[in-house]
Amino acid sequence: MTNVSSIQQKKRSGFDPVRGGRRFGRLLLSRWLWFGMVLPLWVAQFDARAQMITKKDTTIILISDLNVQLECSQALNDLYNFKFSAAEAQFQYLKAKYAWHPLPYFLMGLIEWWKIMPNTKDQSHDETFLAYMDSTIAVGENLYENYPAYKTESSFFLAAAYGFKGRLYADEERKAWRKAAVVGKNAINYLEESKEKEGLNPELLFGDALYNYFSVWVPENYPVLKPVLWFFKKGDKALGLKQLKEVSYNAFYTRTEAMVWLMRILNSYENDQPRAFQISEYLYQTYPRNPYFHRYYARMLYYQGRFAEADPVCRSILNKIDSGQVGYEATSGRYAAFFLGQINEARRKLDEAKKYYELCMRYAEQIEATESGYYLYSMIALGEIAEKQGDKAGARKWFKAVEKKAGRKDEAYKTARQRLKKMEKGD
Repeated sequence: MTNVSSIQQKKRSGFDPVRGGRRFGRLLLSRWLWFGMVLPLWVAQFDARAQMITKKDTTIILISDLNVQLECSQALNDLYNFKFSAAEAQFQYLKAKYAWHPLPYFLMGLIEWWKIMPNTKDQSHDETFLAYMDSTIAVGENLYENYPAYKTESSFFLAAAYGFKGRLYADEERKAWRKAAVVGKNAINYLEESKEKEGLNPELLFGDALYNYFSVWVPENYPVLKPVLWFFKKGDKALGLKQLKEVSYNAFYTRTEAMVWLMRILNSYENDQPRAFQISEYLYQTYPRNPYFHRYYARMLYYQGRFAEADPVCRSILNKIDSGQVGYEATSGRYAAFFLGQINEARRKLDEAKKYYELCMRYAEQIEATESGYYLYSMIALGEIAEKQGDKAGARKWFKAVEKKAGRKDEAYKTARQRLKKMEKGD
């Protein structure tokens, strides 16, 4: 059995090298922590600079104001297309014009968030991101406490800012669980406030949609957390999906974020790959400079066996890395190189496949991801190719390297052991 078919078979049985084997459960759990599934232990401090808030003398509900949306439209497109300088220029203009409102601070923070997204191991943007979210919170609290007309709108931005902070703290690379718990609980508190008038604006459904879905999904998949859920309102997974779809269709500011969550949920948890693929294709075609959307689309093409389409998409990723395009780095390269290795192996172009598997390993080493499924299965593939080409010593070298690197419970470890035993019997 070729490496391509064996990996595809493991995918169908639940194993996914993209998720990195043992890390998958921890990653799923981290997605939940920003909702506050643990009681708070201490309170986050706010950015003092954000306390300098311009006096507000008008009542403009910015989240639903069409003129403000027109001012933001191109900037949001630039943000998701990784044209950060252009987006920042417009958001700075909004900040000067609406310094009393949390919207521009939140949008500036969203720029930093998408600088983090391609490679969450890179923590160089964390400080700026957190500063903007703290500014959003400080400005939002001023509106919440002093201007009753803005209570619902400010609650939305407060919930969003605390939520995004929680997502960062709960990331696999940061593991700031206590901080994630604190800000997660704050996010839920303000979410309840904004839900009171969520029918007035689809933006307000976003947080409620995620809560409804994951408050059911988490105890289904992590029964140990069921006692903690006694402190929280019961969710509705079907309603959460329905709400996410509504936000992805009708919202302005949260539309793309909702589409990202919906795509991932449909693909990973709801077994609705056709619909997830439609979203991934739309996001890639709409924002072709976004490396996260680019590689997710490549991944879905690969897993659907659409190799003829996946090939140029993956090559494009590698070309953009080589040309230094913003956001394209080793994480995306690891995806693209692995998929190209699989594609060329399926086409029996073994030397070409070897080149891409070795490239995948180099990218993985750059980001210290040598325990990931990509890295381990690249070594298995190289071992299988060596065996096919009559290089038994080379094959043993690769399989033994997998044994040494992988954990004993990893599928890659078991596969390498089986290959070595088979070779011993053959000898």
